[in-house]
Amino acid sequence: MTDILFEPIETVVTHIKNKQLSPVELTQLTINQIHEHEPRLNAFITVMEEEAMVQAKQLEREMENNQIRGPLHGIPIAVKDILQTMGVQTTNGSKIFEGWIPDEDAAAVQKLREAGAIIIGKANLHEFAMGATTENPHYGSTKNPWDGTRIPGGSSGGSAVATATGMAFGAVGTDTAGSIRLPAAMCGTVGLKPTYGLVSRAGCLPFSWSLDHVGPMTRTVKDAAIILEVMKGHDPRDRSTVKRNDSILFKPLTDLKGVKFGFYEPYMFSGIDDGVKNVIEQAFRQLELLGAEIVPIDLPGIEQALDALKAIAQAEVVSVHKPMLKKFSHLYGDDLKYRFEYGSEVSAATYIHAQRSRDQFVRGTLKQLSCLDALIGPTNVKIPFEIGTMVPEMAISNMFTLGKTPLANILGFPALSVPCGFTTENLPVGLQFIGKPFTEQRLLQVGDCYEQSEHWFKALKNKFTREAV
Repeated sequence: MTDILFEPIETVVTHIKNKQLSPVELTQLTINQIHEHEPRLNAFITVMEEEAMVQAKQLEREMENNQIRGPLHGIPIAVKDILQTMGVQTTNGSKIFEGWIPDEDAAAVQKLREAGAIIIGKANLHEFAMGATTENPHYGSTKNPWDGTRIPGGSSGGSAVATATGMAFGAVGTDTAGSIRLPAAMCGTVGLKPTYGLVSRAGCLPFSWSLDHVGPMTRTVKDAAIILEVMKGHDPRDRSTVKRNDSILFKPLTDLKGVKFGFYEPYMFSGIDDGVKNVIEQAFRQLELLGAEIVPIDLPGIEQALDALKAIAQAEVVSVHKPMLKKFSHLYGDDLKYRFEYGSEVSAATYIHAQRSRDQFVRGTLKQLSCLDALIGPTNVKIPFEIGTMVPEMAISNMFTLGKTPLANILGFPALSVPCGFTTENLPVGLQFIGKPFTEQRLLQVGDCYEQSEHWFKALKNKFTREAV
């Protein structure tokens, strides 16, 4: 029966509408799955078992009156514990906020509820979303579901693990330098960082207001489209959001003829493990068999732009945390303290220069993309580290060492990570597409075509259904 937990969202909602499955039954199955896997993986800080059942019963009553809220009616979704949930503890992965009960939902969470989603729990994360490993000194490390001795990636590690194992049909994550896409790649799921400004960040504690994004983490590309369609939209509470009504939902492609990808090898394959490279090269061959063309390009100024990202992120996060540091410095983890030291040394002149370097790089990259559908490359270039092997001084570089995700954040462009195979250690690898601003629909369409040709998402069902455990 746990097979249903790995079906596409659209299929499950159809079962619910046809009364072949009730929201209460589905929620109970999800809770059972959490009981099965959570003790080993530590994907959640708070499991909202009672609250979820209350939501499910309400949605079931609405169905009896022929009321369907939207495309997520009765679907259990996890939320990274840095987004506010009304009436439920929101810790931000920190001891400072332990026990804090918000009186309103984050904008993204509110939209999920309005579309019928059941919030099943608050997912574990790297403290204050400031790291790539989800080794949390306060709430415990989240384990990679493919190898429990290894990290799941971060900072949205709990969200990725919950999604991969059927403890949720999807999750909401945040992404400042790759925190959605890296854990998605390392856990074998889909991760989408939208264009900057497409999804409101209201009710989400900032890391870097210039670089932060909220987006979906799912098992399939189409599921990501469904959740993003629900969450996107202008919000006066977040002045970065844009007024656009473009639909994210797409018509499937049967091939990729006429699609052209740009590949900058000196960056994308820098530092890559041989096993990961083999998987990515096979994915490239599959894209070409589907009809796509992969062409070499140049990305002038990329190193300066990535240095700019570090300066911008660390300067902005220090400004966010400065009031709390005065009172609660002893409650921060060691890796965060190191980050704050680095950020405190970023001068105003350095910060302004970084923003100017960023603008110049964005303009140059848009020119490179003018005749392309997307940039392409690996999401992760390393297999996950073993838990407990990273010293605090390395934390600031982990995202840059583990993957090629920061590029899309300094650009602010949409980026999609999809599973593309496994290394010889049986660890997942992610393939990343980076599109032009507000081309999410095209990006998802391309990603779906590749996904349907390979069906790597089936590996999750094969491994994590109760019958398979």
